[in-house]
Amino acid sequence: MKGKLKSKTEKSRIQLLHQYYNYTGFYSFVWQAVRKALPFIALLVVAIYCLNHFFDINAALIRLTETLPAYGVLIFFFVSETLLGLIPPEIFIAWSGKMHSPWLFLTILAFASYIGGLLSYWIGVAITKIPTVHEYLEVKMAKQLKNSRKWGGFLIVVGALLPLPFSMSCIAAGIITFPFKNVVLFGSLRLLRFLAYGLIIFHIF
Repeated sequence: MKGKLKSKTEKSRIQLLHQYYNYTGFYSFVWQAVRKALPFIALLVVAIYCLNHFFDINAALIRLTETLPAYGVLIFFFVSETLLGLIPPEIFIAWSGKMHSPWLFLTILAFASYIGGLLSYWIGVAITKIPTVHEYLEVKMAKQLKNSRKWGGFLIVVGALLPLPFSMSCIAAGIITFPFKNVVLFGSLRLLRFLAYGLIIFHIF
């Protein structure tokens, strides 16, 4: 009996949550964001595929980690994570596993990615200072910005945990002027992702 009541309570909570998201326009916001991003994502995937067809990107990155000194690799990764973050962090995580103190280097990579994302936020803020961009956002995109600010935390969480460029999510958060303190909070989940990857790649499980 108690199990049935608990199940009904959980179901009613899920229904209420669904109604709330539907009423506040969350689903519409996510769909519009995905729909608008799809052409750019497709173009990026095609460009990377074509580049990789003629030039083995992964092999080049692996050679880079083997050629540069440790501090050079860390600096390169930090710059990458600050500027768009298109290079998969897994390559650098695998590199850290070959170092004499793998967890130390993994920790440095995690915080480099996190701090790089926070710096990316201010790049987004700087973009909004461009007069034409500012006018476009405040006049033509006012409604979209309002919804984006409401769900900006979701944007950061997705960028922090999923295999998507964290830097881009933070730049977008800066453009929509999502509160920086919330970026700091939600963005800290980025550290959790590196921990999870470390446990898998270092064969802890």
